[in-house]
Parts: sequence; C-alpha cells; structure tokens
Amino acid sequence: MDRSRNQDMNTHTPTAKNDSEFVVFGQPHILEEEIEEVVACLRSGWIGTGPRVARFERDFAEFKSVERAVAVGSCSAALHLSLGATDIEPGDEVITSALTFCSTVNAIIHAGGRPVLADIDRCTMNLDPRDVAARITPRTRVLVPVHFAGRPCAIDQLLELAARHELRVIEDCAHAIEADYHGRGTGTIGDFGCFSFYATKNMTTGEGGMVLARRPEDLDSIKSLALHGLSKDAWSRFQSSGHKHSYAVQVGYKYNMMDLQAAIGIHQLRRLEKNRRLRQEIWSRYQDAFEHLPVELPVASEPDTTHAYHLYTLLINESRAGIARDDFLDAMKSLGIGVGVHYLSIAEHPIYQQLFGWKPEDWPAACCVGRQTVSLPLGPALTEAQVQRVIGAVREILRSS
Repeated sequence: MDRSRNQDMNTHTPTAKNDSEFVVFGQPHILEEEIEEVVACLRSGWIGTGPRVARFERDFAEFKSVERAVAVGSCSAALHLSLGATDIEPGDEVITSALTFCSTVNAIIHAGGRPVLADIDRCTMNLDPRDVAARITPRTRVLVPVHFAGRPCAIDQLLELAARHELRVIEDCAHAIEADYHGRGTGTIGDFGCFSFYATKNMTTGEGGMVLARRPEDLDSIKSLALHGLSKDAWSRFQSSGHKHSYAVQVGYKYNMMDLQAAIGIHQLRRLEKNRRLRQEIWSRYQDAFEHLPVELPVASEPDTTHAYHLYTLLINESRAGIARDDFLDAMKSLGIGVGVHYLSIAEHPIYQQLFGWKPEDWPAACCVGRQTVSLPLGPALTEAQVQRVIGAVREILRSS
C-alpha cells in the first residue's frame, strides 16, 4: 500500500557516478510556494500542531466534499486509529489485501486484530470480492480494501458484503487521494478513509496522513487519540483568551501532524488535480511506448471511475520477457533509472510467516504479481528528457534480452 507509511520497499536508489543524471523514483515535486510557506511557519514561532494544520484539514475536507478531516503523522497512524475506532477486540478478524505494504497488516496487529489476507484480481491488482466473501467468518469484523496504484477497487461489491455481515469498512487510500468510484471520492465511501502524504505520494508533506470518517463521534475520538488522548490540542490551550486546562480522556498516541508538514501540504493540495493530469499523460505515453514489448501492461481505467495514476507497473514474466524481474531491476539501475517494487505479496515476509504460518502460494494472484511487478518513475517532477530515458531504457533491456 507510508504505505508511509510506504517506505517504498525495495525501491532501488542511485548508484551512478553522477547522481544528478539518475532518474529518481518517486521524486517529490516541491515548488517555491511550499518553501515560502515553510519559512513563514518557522518565522511565526509556531511549528507544532496549530493553525496551518487546521487550515490543511479544512482544505482537504473541502477537496473531498466532506465536513471534516483529521490530519495525522502518517497513513499508518490513520489506519491504526481508524481500526481502534471500530472497537475490535483481540482475535477479531480483519480482511485486507494480500498485495499491499506491510503497514496495512501491521496496523491491524497493533490494533489487536488478526489479519486475514484475501487474494487480488490479477488484472486490477485490487481485492477480489469473491475471495473476500470466501474468507469471511463469524469472527470477521472489518474490511480494509486497498485502492492499489491509484485505481479504485470494486468498493460497491465490498460494501454489499459488509452490509450482509455487519462489517465496518476502512478504505486504504494511500495511493488514491484523487480517485473516485462512480462519482464518489475514495475515502468517503466506507466508514473511514485513510490517506498518505509520504514523500513519494501524489502529494506530500514529507511524512503525514489524513483520516475521514462517516460518524462525527469517530473523528472526535480519533483527533483526541492522535494527540495523547487529550481533550484539547496545544494551539487551543495557548490562545490569548485565557488558559484552558487539557485532560487525558483516552489513552492516546503521539500521531499528530505539525504545522511544518501542513505548510507543504496546503500548496501541494492546490496542484493535486493538475499533477494527476500530468501523471496521466506520462502513464499514457508508457502504454503506447511499451504496447508491443513482451511484458504485461496495466489495464485501462474502469468506466465511471477516476484513476489517481500513482504507480505505473509492468509485469515481467521471465519466460515471456527473456529476463527475470530482479535482473530487469538491476539493468534499469545500471542505466540510471530508479525503479520500485509494489509489492512483494504480504505472505513473502518472514515475520508474517512466523506469526501466522502464511505461504505465498496460498494467494496465487498476489504471489505472481509480487514476483513480477516493477514500478517505473511517474510524476510531475519528471522532465521530458527523463521520460524519454525511461522509455528508452525499458525498450533497450527488453529488446536485447
């Protein structure tokens, strides 16, 4: 899935002699507006949670056409807090995707739940509702669908399952801030929506996240829990209208966002749709350029949806491409192109094998994708020359293999 959360596991980093020639994967697009706002924040004397966080929350809520949003330190924090708000108890089962970043599963474990993996639709790389249905038991309490790579999942089918079995739904929108499904914005369809502003995301605050919730009382609780469980934040306590005591009303966490982060996010949010269109243009150029190469390309967007175009992924099948996926990664790096892997399937990780006895082959679609996938650079920071270099490198490797 920053997945803050996403540290972009297995991202390959520059080794070229001149790093300025290396095409960095997921390079953030920072402009003067953000820099000036951060400087103004530093000069204001208030860098912690304060007026800029409040402004960012209002702007994000307006962007998603909801009444309120709560800013937090990461999407991992957003998921953990949302799971806590569902009142799951130890041993309660939470179903999520077998193809996501490890923090999705970690949040379930930290909240006291037992993660249950469901396989993906190999074409969309999103949860397969049929497999989700097969894995629901009397202990299932929550579904956590992941809108993978910016493509909204089949959320209506998952909501039908949730209604039938009285389950809560937490949307993992780390890749899909701008996406919508049949006219409804991702993160506003289920009971909760969790977003990531990690450095490689479609918009960034360096580290950071946001939570939406259907019920106001859930947002109230999450806002308190994000800052130690206090009844008031520091900005409220230190206003000139007189001292206000704060009380710990819950056993909370240190999950708040700072004004320094929000200073970046305020301006990133304003350019979000413009940057989505730029990513879409690059995504389309990749589709055209690689159409006749021996690789599997991402499928087109589903009707009546908006794709956020967070990742552009190729599937490298060695028998078809003539090169193994990991050799392809190394070859791209040697040509000065940064690439990522999103992701190895969850069951590949040793810790989950130890805890739950999972075997990757038990989720065949996620296993296959996780062992073949490669993410190419995609973002508004890319220059025309860099896009051409990425295309040229992919063609060179696959035509010579």
